[in-house]
Amino acid sequence: MAFYVLLLAVVIACMVALSYCDKPVGAVAATHSGGDTLDIAIEYSPMTYYTYDDTLGGFNYDMLRLVSRESGRPMKFHPIVTLEKGLDGLDTGLYDVLVAQFPITASSRAHYLFTDSIYIDRQVLVQRADTRRVKSQLQLAHDTVHVVRGSSMEERIASLGREIGDTIYVITEDTYGPEQLAMLVSTGEIKMAVINEFIARHMAEKLGDIDCSVSISLSQFQSWTLRHDNVALRDSLNAWVGRVKQHSAEYSALRQRYFKH
Repeated sequence: MAFYVLLLAVVIACMVALSYCDKPVGAVAATHSGGDTLDIAIEYSPMTYYTYDDTLGGFNYDMLRLVSRESGRPMKFHPIVTLEKGLDGLDTGLYDVLVAQFPITASSRAHYLFTDSIYIDRQVLVQRADTRRVKSQLQLAHDTVHVVRGSSMEERIASLGREIGDTIYVITEDTYGPEQLAMLVSTGEIKMAVINEFIARHMAEKLGDIDCSVSISLSQFQSWTLRHDNVALRDSLNAWVGRVKQHSAEYSALRQRYFKH
């Protein structure tokens, strides 16, 4: 009987321990790293951050590593899928810098700081290549496009509707990023999406059945985003990026690798 009592006590203890281990990871609030470490929210995309087997890459990711080495500031990367999540973390102080497809507009400047231009991109329409394609912005009247929620694409489509004098319907996605929207177009689940050109061209090469020849915006500066009160860090990043661009042979190699198109 004593043996069974002891065994029961062990089982109860194990169950209590497992109940603590079984708490979801999300129950522990994420915190800022502190110290000299910069917390970087970085978007999963071919241009910004990607993983392939055991390799990490992306122009922005590689550029940030050069900046980290130049400045002596360690960086902790926090991969994100949606822009909205990155902006929320930036607003609450979890992240110091947001690196994502977030073009500079009058509206975004009112809420955030941006570094000097890291590269230039523009917005394009993604549609299937084997269907009756839209060939100009005017043909989008009364049609529907999908965009990432919180991105400037939503604002751009509203402006484009005013420019052509007609309504363009917009569906915002808070689950999918630009790469996933291109895949949904490819599979026929959605008809059209608006994303940045670099990702669109990368996905067109990868999927082979989407078209991204119709531009939606002029060329736009792509920068890194900070909170409006973080002027000192913005100025420091500008200085570090400037030195990397001027003096690093590795920067020239990055340009050749990612912008060879």
